[in-house]
Amino acid sequence: MEEKKHQRRPHYSGKYPKKFSEKYKEQNPLKYADTINKVISKGSTPAGMHIPIMVDEILEKLAIKPGEKGLDCTLGYGGHSTKMLEKLKGKGHLYALDIDPIEIEKTKERIAQRGFGENLFTAIHTNFRNIDKVALEYGKFDFLLADLGVSSMQIDDPKRGFSYKIDGPLDLRMNPEQGEPASERLKNLTKEELIGMFVENSDEPYADKIATEIVRIQKKGQIIDTTTALRELIYNVVCNQKDIKNLPEKEQKEFAKKSCARVFQALRIDVNSEFEVLYDFLEKLPEVLADGGRAVILTFHSGEDRMVKKAFKSYSKTGEFECSKDVIRPSKEECFRNPRAHSTKLRWIIKKK
Repeated sequence: MEEKKHQRRPHYSGKYPKKFSEKYKEQNPLKYADTINKVISKGSTPAGMHIPIMVDEILEKLAIKPGEKGLDCTLGYGGHSTKMLEKLKGKGHLYALDIDPIEIEKTKERIAQRGFGENLFTAIHTNFRNIDKVALEYGKFDFLLADLGVSSMQIDDPKRGFSYKIDGPLDLRMNPEQGEPASERLKNLTKEELIGMFVENSDEPYADKIATEIVRIQKKGQIIDTTTALRELIYNVVCNQKDIKNLPEKEQKEFAKKSCARVFQALRIDVNSEFEVLYDFLEKLPEVLADGGRAVILTFHSGEDRMVKKAFKSYSKTGEFECSKDVIRPSKEECFRNPRAHSTKLRWIIKKK
């Protein structure tokens, strides 16, 4: 057997690593727990890791009992799943879904390392719009969680193209093995379709101007195939608006950053058909819950929350469900520890026995 050659880790300039690929300690939480705790204590999320949001509030509303059957519709890093498995105390079963073929394999291994075997946990590579098919095969669920946020692992990895802050291919697909990347979507949409997407998916105030510039430069043969190219386009458009260009440079950049976040969100929603997926999920949700079943949904922007609120209101009118009347928000302490929790809204539902 050929001896495996030792490979030194890549060196980086400066005191701390800046590139995602160089943050080897942050990406190995089991081995470098002290580093992970330091990063979290500073209000940051370690690279390649996802900090589960509103865990205590979720567990309170799900009221999990040993022996029950549950479903985590969005497995991600597995933080929520791990906490739910702990509540089962070795009895019952948790099923978990994820459309991302890259992260689901990592998380399956991570959860197995924590002592949760196949007798307690099953991960299924599928979109959570398919909960009806999952319930048909495994039965109805006593508790269910759907965390609609994008995983930090996807945001942090430049290869996935989810963040305007780091250079990478303009992809934005939850499943990079299916569908077309965001760069292709931009080529195939008209100005009117781009405007509609930016307004409907993220309420972007400069939708018209940004869409016009995207179409203009693409007609000239320029390609928008990286996160940096799209970010610079948005910055140029926003910072040259009459109501912004005379402001101090710092304020201009803040306006541009917000537009970048909204445009990338709108593109991500479109590329992954997120609203259509959520609509299908909400339509099927009542039928996959067992009598007395509890469900919690976490949303992260107004479009998602409106859909969940409307669906829950319609469920409650049937008399078969008890639903949350008010939205639950994360605490100030949690928002400090995990800034990505800021926009989270929690709504819950119970199917009456």
